[in-house]
Amino acid sequence: MIEFTGLVAKAPQTWGGVRLVPLVRPEPIVDLRLHPKVYGDELSVVALPDRSAYVAYVPHAFVASWSEDGSPAAAYGTQLGEAGPREHIPVQQRRGMARRTEPNRLRFLPLHLALEGFLSLHFKGPSIAWAEWSQRALRHGLSPRGEEAYTGAQVRGLDDALRVFEIHPGQCGVAVYVSDALAAAFVVPHQEDYRALHPTLVRDLYGELIHDYAWYHPAVRDFPVTLDESRIASVADLRSEALRQAEEWAAFHATVMAGGLHASHWDEIYRMGRFTLRRFLPSFERDTESHLGETITTDDGRLAYLKTFRLSEPQRRRGYLLTRLAAHDWNLAATATALGCGVAELGVRLERAGFGHLLRQDVLDGYRKAGR
Repeated sequence: MIEFTGLVAKAPQTWGGVRLVPLVRPEPIVDLRLHPKVYGDELSVVALPDRSAYVAYVPHAFVASWSEDGSPAAAYGTQLGEAGPREHIPVQQRRGMARRTEPNRLRFLPLHLALEGFLSLHFKGPSIAWAEWSQRALRHGLSPRGEEAYTGAQVRGLDDALRVFEIHPGQCGVAVYVSDALAAAFVVPHQEDYRALHPTLVRDLYGELIHDYAWYHPAVRDFPVTLDESRIASVADLRSEALRQAEEWAAFHATVMAGGLHASHWDEIYRMGRFTLRRFLPSFERDTESHLGETITTDDGRLAYLKTFRLSEPQRRRGYLLTRLAAHDWNLAATATALGCGVAELGVRLERAGFGHLLRQDVLDGYRKAGR
């Protein structure tokens, strides 16, 4: 489970189907700072170390600045202006998902760092040339592989919610819920960073589930505050009861509302003094929320930065099938046995998940016939 160490959840604010839960730091992290580097609406092509390429809409990067001795780090920024109309979509080349630009400064692509980890999941394809796999699968693996997402501007009500909701003193993050499904969690080291990066949430990517929930479940109920009158006999008692309610709400949010935020596989991307940038993937198990994302943590385990993306159910199934196949060396019979189904049923499941092209055509036709 992702631990929100050093953060306190405050009372939520609701707008239609969107619920924002402010995350406040009693003590900000001063020796790591983030600021945005705006790219605009260009389509970006990012060169990867394995000579493949990641192509996506990348509206901005984050630049992390840190100090080696624990002294306050300076953050310099840029304004997020509205892009003007374009007659065409230019393509921009980006050098790597995370790249050191100068001493104590790292540029990385938020969310895309994590999404690239999902797209590259067992990207090389079958590890053994079993007879069932096509020549394309054996030669090129899953290339090309793509997934779809929506920008925050396409999630109904999110733009308005981010524009009108109050930013709390000391706020260093937010948990975004749509129809009370956790859509995204966003955490930064310092409250000034959050104020600068708050507008980027509407340009971030959100999954199909969140987009659909926003359209088909337009409103959520508010959480009323209930004070125990039997405990209140003075102003001090009222203050104590209010604090108790706030603590109960924070515990409820951490254990229940955000309790589905789990990570199963971690990749260390970059070390920055006492900070470490990592990305994570979920377990892809059934009946669980599947979030991927990236974190920056301190050497004592405090969460300095977090950004997450919730996978849709079809995306979860694709990740689950790939991990099960890889765990059994891409042997269809062994994988089917582990999943408790027949080989033909597994072949049909692969086709429904969008991986039918990995199987030889005659083999896939045989699985279809057996399924009928």
